[in-house]
Amino acid sequence: MPEMSVEPYREITFDKDGDVNVAQRDRLAELNVTDLVMFAHGWNNSPTIANRLYSAFFAPFPGLLANAPGVRLGYVGVVWPSMKFADEPIPDFTPSAVAPVTASGLDKATQDALVELFPGHDETVRRLAQLLDAQPESEAAFAEFGALARRLTEVPAGGLEACFSDDLPHDEQSPPAVLFEDALTMCRRFTLALEETCEMTDKEMANASFSLPGGLKKAWKGAKELLRQTTYYAMKRRAGTVGELGLGPLLGQLARSSPDVRVHLVGHSQGARLVSFALRGLPDGARNVKSVTLLQGAFSHYAFTTSLPHATHSGGVLRTMEHRVDGPVVACYSRHDSALGVIYPLASSLAGDDRSALGLDKRWWAMGHDGIQAVRPLAQLTLEEALGRGIPASGCVSVDVASVVKRGGPPTGAHSDICHEELARVVLAAGRIGR
Repeated sequence: MPEMSVEPYREITFDKDGDVNVAQRDRLAELNVTDLVMFAHGWNNSPTIANRLYSAFFAPFPGLLANAPGVRLGYVGVVWPSMKFADEPIPDFTPSAVAPVTASGLDKATQDALVELFPGHDETVRRLAQLLDAQPESEAAFAEFGALARRLTEVPAGGLEACFSDDLPHDEQSPPAVLFEDALTMCRRFTLALEETCEMTDKEMANASFSLPGGLKKAWKGAKELLRQTTYYAMKRRAGTVGELGLGPLLGQLARSSPDVRVHLVGHSQGARLVSFALRGLPDGARNVKSVTLLQGAFSHYAFTTSLPHATHSGGVLRTMEHRVDGPVVACYSRHDSALGVIYPLASSLAGDDRSALGLDKRWWAMGHDGIQAVRPLAQLTLEEALGRGIPASGCVSVDVASVVKRGGPPTGAHSDICHEELARVVLAAGRIGR
């Protein structure tokens, strides 16, 4: 394990079905701490990268607690089998030699990661790479590409992950465009989103056309994004699986073995979905989770609502789960996150629904784009207000962190720009650690 900036630190590893490394789990009970911050990463594909992220994020904590007598803080990094494309820039962590983000081909590092995450699909990955390299100007080639991408990430019959796909009721969300829309249509939409809509105003986007000049060749840029988003949809399912079947029960066991330890959950991107789904797996009566902080959460902003604005008879998949937290659920969001502000709505919208083609339909917006929505009561704060006035002691809270979460290039923007002292202070404030 790489050198860590804080101590005591423990790593907890889960497999794709939520099964935990038992030896690592049992070591948690040995920690002599008052508070435990547990962080779940998002789109990282190796424990090494995840632990570098954890080390950087945790680094400010000891200094911030220097004048907090009686607080003994422990740290946990949750490692789960997720996926990261090698061309996605991560501020402070991306090697300078990564493939350029404008390239439409599939680099070897990403091919290897796909094969590792989806065993038995070597030939599928090889063919996807061939198509991206050749870029044939044929509708049949796009149809083949879409079918292969979706085959790569489909859940086997009877697979556990099938139960953890949706953030909204099945009749309100399915079928998602990324899995069911005509592949060429999606490739064109993603191409235009990557090239144009990040720079448009809302009015310009509403009047935009999806006609794509340059024939079929240009649409291959969007083909890589279709593969990326199809893969991320599979990782979204996995995050829910690991959260509810893995982390939730672990927290229940920790409540029994270390009843006085206050747990603070932190998740980034799909890791935010993971720690949120852990609340569904938390045993009845366990009250050791004292705060949840969601950094650029890559799941629906309606996940916690009991009544959807567009379907008042239905609620989100995590409705009322905030009541299982003996403290607040805090969602940090930024308008500079183009992964969630532009690409995520396109991928999550309904297949065949042209009204959602530009991502302006709020039904499909992500929590990391505009915070938790349609929950009452709901506190909506700027970062300055959250750090100055403090965070409410319970309920759902949305914090606009765009003043610090603002660095990053295409295609994800500031999605991974989360290692800031200000966000560490949000975690401490949410958990009332040191107060």
